[in-house]
Amino acid sequence: MRVMVLVKATPDSETGLFPEPWTSQMMAAMGRYNDALRDASILIAADGLTPTSQGKRIAFDGADRAVIDGPFTPSRDQVAGFWLWDVRDMDEAVAWAKRCPNPMPGPSEIEIRPLHE
Repeated sequence: MRVMVLVKATPDSETGLFPEPWTSQMMAAMGRYNDALRDASILIAADGLTPTSQGKRIAFDGADRAVIDGPFTPSRDQVAGFWLWDVRDMDEAVAWAKRCPNPMPGPSEIEIRPLHE
């Protein structure tokens, strides 16, 4: 089963600035975590996203299209990064997500969504 694992944005991630030494420590821990996912043959893809201030949305209304410039709010409804995993089931995905280092300097959330197969 493939799942998209979404790292939810926070007000901190939307600023695009993270304090040191936290950033270096988190990146090292995340590198080890991604290595473990690769070693377990679970990881398909992973990456972080820039803040929504650098993004665009396309709004559809029938044949009309409108471009909306970021930033988008509220930040907790945005995505700061993702993984694409191939796991046996949702229980395995949850077990791996619980092993993840906290991706933010404060409280954060990860959402797991199965892909249509």
